[in-house]
Amino acid sequence: MNTTPNNQNSAPPTPPGAVHNQPATASGRWRWVLLIIALAAAAYFVWGRNSSAPADSQSGAGGPPGANGPGKGGGKNSVMPVGVADATVSDVHIYLSGLGSVTPEATATVKSRVDGQLMKLNFKEGQVVKAGAVLAEIDSRPYQILLTQAEGQLARDSALLKAAQIDLKRYQTLLAQDSIASQQVDTQAALVKQYGGTVMSDQGTLANARLQLTYSHVTAPIGGRLGLRQVDLGNVVHASDTTGIVIITQLQPITAVFSIPEDNIPNVMKQIQAGKTLPVEAWDRDQKNKLAAGKLVTLDNQVDSTTGTVKLKAVFANDDYALFPNQFVNVRMLLHTRKDATVIPSAAIQRGSSGNFVYVVKADKTVSIRQITAGPTEGELTAINDGIAPGETVVVDGLDKLRDGAKVEPIKRGPGGAEADAEKLVNARKAHRRHAKPGANGDAASGDKRGDTAKPAAQTQP
Repeated sequence: MNTTPNNQNSAPPTPPGAVHNQPATASGRWRWVLLIIALAAAAYFVWGRNSSAPADSQSGAGGPPGANGPGKGGGKNSVMPVGVADATVSDVHIYLSGLGSVTPEATATVKSRVDGQLMKLNFKEGQVVKAGAVLAEIDSRPYQILLTQAEGQLARDSALLKAAQIDLKRYQTLLAQDSIASQQVDTQAALVKQYGGTVMSDQGTLANARLQLTYSHVTAPIGGRLGLRQVDLGNVVHASDTTGIVIITQLQPITAVFSIPEDNIPNVMKQIQAGKTLPVEAWDRDQKNKLAAGKLVTLDNQVDSTTGTVKLKAVFANDDYALFPNQFVNVRMLLHTRKDATVIPSAAIQRGSSGNFVYVVKADKTVSIRQITAGPTEGELTAINDGIAPGETVVVDGLDKLRDGAKVEPIKRGPGGAEADAEKLVNARKAHRRHAKPGANGDAASGDKRGDTAKPAAQTQP
């Protein structure tokens, strides 16, 4: 049969795994290569898209206004609303201020000068009394008895003196008639002198008794306001008591002692030697309420070496009792008045490395930096020695974002006060941000005070 040759010429059978292993491995490698290439392309596309966004954002948010829209903060040519005020001419009062304490002209502790029971109190706590007013009464019966005894003793000794004087005249007559010895006359004359001394002693005792009786009525040594009573009715008081019955303090007029730096002594002495009366004002702790007005009395004769200050004393009428002893006050003394000075709000003055400067608004509504020399300050105004002329306009609000040559929308201060001015300025800035237009590339204008950057324009995928 021919089956054997056919079987011999055909290739021997190969196992299935050996025949198909090599083609399957090659196709798998190509699939992995294609997958890696696809991932790399996708990563490159994503990276390129994300990296182009900040560039577009920066070109839209930080560039100059115009084709790309305004930059951060409104751009170089954007108009910024600012508060302004005009330089005016006014009198500037130069004050010296210091911390002070109210001190009364006089303070006295009312005491009893005799011992005895307190029988009556003729005052109310906090009452204002005059000097000599009877405040309390001590039991006067013992002193009335002593007064009666002194009067009786004086009457007895006065009678003895008178009898001795009569006898002396009689003896002198008899001596002239040579009817009596001169020794007897001399003895009688000595007796008259003895009785005269006794009468004088009795008169002193009587005066003392009357004085003690007077002391049983306790009077006010000075005029002023009474404090709280120190002893109650019915108690026995003594002249040696330290607390006394009540304390009285003079409140009208009243003084205040305050301190100023030693560098100001020449200016104060110059005014005092010129005979000027320096007005003084007393203000409360917060310096919001004026308590009293007075004048300077004098200043101390030496400087406190520990603080470098000198003490001054001012007197106040204190008609309304606004000042109280030991009260803390802020004292302000008018030293001098500068007439017709050029003044601007203190808020307009900025400080730089080269000195003080302000932003001046020009006629084209742009600002320029102007160096100035500042003078004394009174309240919210500062006098300008050099650099500003009356009528010029300076920026007082919105200074933090200004640059030399910036375009501004000036909003002048009105009669409504600082709060009304601030509200008007805030409203103007809100309107400025609300009416800001987007740029040519679709970048939104950013002019608010937070400085938010504009969002990038939408891009189409290539």
